[in-house]
Amino acid sequence: MKSVPGPTDHVVVVGAGLSGLSAALHLLGAQRRVTVVERDALPGGRAGRFDMDGFRVDSGPTVMTMPEIADEAFAAVGDRLADRVELVELHPAYRAQFADGTQLDVHTGAEAMEQEIRRFAGDREAAGYRRLRGWLTDLYKAQMQRFIDTNFDSPLQLLHPDLVRLAQLRGFGRLDPQIGRFLADERLRRVFSFQALYAGVAPERALAAYAVIAYMDTVAGVYFPRGGMHALPQAMADSAAEAGAKFHWGTEVTELERSGNRITAVRTSQGERIACDAVVLTPDLPTVYRMLGRSPRRAVGLRHSPSAVILHAGTDRTWSQLAHHTISFGAAWKSTFRELTVEGSVMSDPSLLITRPTTHDPSLAPEGKHLHYILAPCPNTDIGPGAREWRDLSPRYRDGLVAELERRGLEGLGASIEQESLITPADWTAQGHAGGTPFSAAHTFAQTGPFRPRNLMRGVENAVIAGCGTTPGVGVPTVLISGKLAAARITGSTAPARTTIPGRGTGFVARSARTRGSAQ
Repeated sequence: MKSVPGPTDHVVVVGAGLSGLSAALHLLGAQRRVTVVERDALPGGRAGRFDMDGFRVDSGPTVMTMPEIADEAFAAVGDRLADRVELVELHPAYRAQFADGTQLDVHTGAEAMEQEIRRFAGDREAAGYRRLRGWLTDLYKAQMQRFIDTNFDSPLQLLHPDLVRLAQLRGFGRLDPQIGRFLADERLRRVFSFQALYAGVAPERALAAYAVIAYMDTVAGVYFPRGGMHALPQAMADSAAEAGAKFHWGTEVTELERSGNRITAVRTSQGERIACDAVVLTPDLPTVYRMLGRSPRRAVGLRHSPSAVILHAGTDRTWSQLAHHTISFGAAWKSTFRELTVEGSVMSDPSLLITRPTTHDPSLAPEGKHLHYILAPCPNTDIGPGAREWRDLSPRYRDGLVAELERRGLEGLGASIEQESLITPADWTAQGHAGGTPFSAAHTFAQTGPFRPRNLMRGVENAVIAGCGTTPGVGVPTVLISGKLAAARITGSTAPARTTIPGRGTGFVARSARTRGSAQ
C-alpha cells in the first residue's frame, strides 16, 4: 500500500463530516496531532443539523447501518460508540407500500422476514428469500475486506481469490436479474434492489455486487440514534476533541501552501496559517481538485448520481400507516430510472422515502408535534433541470409532492404543516456539490473500486482525499471507511491494533501488513 512519505506528525483535516471525523479519530489513535478545519459551526457535513422553530432536523442521512464501522473509529482512541450514542434498532427497518394497496414490513431478522414474505406472497417467495439472504451474506463476506475496506493502488489488486469467489457468486452480473433468481414477485424484487439508486445506477444496469447495500439494509440491521443522525458526528467530534484534536469551527480553508510536491500549511478565512505535515481533504471532489490546483486524468468525465428533493415538514399530526421509514412505491419502476438517469426529467410516478424520526425520539419536535422527512429522487443538474431552473420549479414541485402523498393516504398533509424547508438541487449546488447532488459520483463499473477517483493524487505527496467521491463510495458506512483508509495512507497502517491513549484506555491503531484485514 502506498503511503505518505516523510514526516506526518501534524495532520490537518479539512472538513468535519463523517469521513473527516473518522480520519481524525484513526489518526489520533496512531499518535498523530490533528487539527480539523470546518466551514460550518457544527460537525457533520452532509449529516448536519438545523432548527425549524423547535423542530430539530437532520439535513442528510436518515439511515444508520453497520454501526461496528463507526465503533471502530471510536475504538481508535479507546472510546466506544455505545458510550456516546444510544442506538435503537428499528423493527421494521422499513415499511414498503405499493401502488396496488399492498404493504410489506421489511425486517432484518430472518425468521420475522420469512414470515412476513410468506404472508405477503406465499411459501415459494418465502423460501426464495431464505436463499437470497444467504447470497447477500456471501456477497458481503466476499467483498468487504478485499474490495470495500481497502486502499487501491492498482487494478492488479483485484487479481485475488476473492475476485474468483465474487465471480462465482455472479457479482458481475446485473442486479435485477440476480435478485430475480430468488424472487419472482416484482414488488419483492423492488425491496431488495431499490438500493441501487444509492449507487446512482438503475437496478437493471447495476452490478449485482451492489446487492451488498441491500445486505446492509435488510440483513445487518437498521438503527436510529437518539437525537437524530446528527448525534453520530457530534459524538465523533466530542470524542476526537477529548483525545486531543483541535477544531476550528466556522472557518473555511482558502489556500494550501506548497513547497515542491508537499503541502506545508493551510490558510483559512480567519487569516490563520496552520503549518502541517499532511492534509486530509474531504470536500466534494471538484473543490478538492481546485484546492490542489490539479485534477486526475480520466478518459471520460465523472458521471454523477441522481439528486434528490427533500421536504422537511414539521406537522401538527401524523399518520398511523407510517413506520419510522416508509417507502412509497409508485406503479412505475423501470421508466422511473430512465427518467432519473437518462432522460433527465422528474419522476412522473414517483417512488418516495418518508422518514418520521419522531417515531422513536419525540424530543426532535415540540410537544405534540411531528417531524417528517420526505425524499424524492430527481435527476442531477448535469442531465436534468439546472440550479436556476429549480428555483422556479421548486414551488410547483413541492405542491405536487404534497398532493401526491395526500392521494396515497396522507390526508390533510398540506394543512398540517406548520414549519417546512424544501431542499432541491439548487441548494446542493450552492453547497458546492457537483452535479447538484449530495450523492457524488455514480458507482458505474468505470467508477468503482480501483477505477473510482483515488484518495492519492500524483504530484502532491502528502495530501489524501476522503469522502463519498473517493474509495470506497457513497453511504454512511463507506464514508466512515474512507476516513479510515485516508488515515492509513498517512500512518502506513493496513489494519487496527491495540494502543493506549492517555486517559482514554485501550484503542485500536496499526497492525502489521501480515495481519487479518491487510489491504495488500
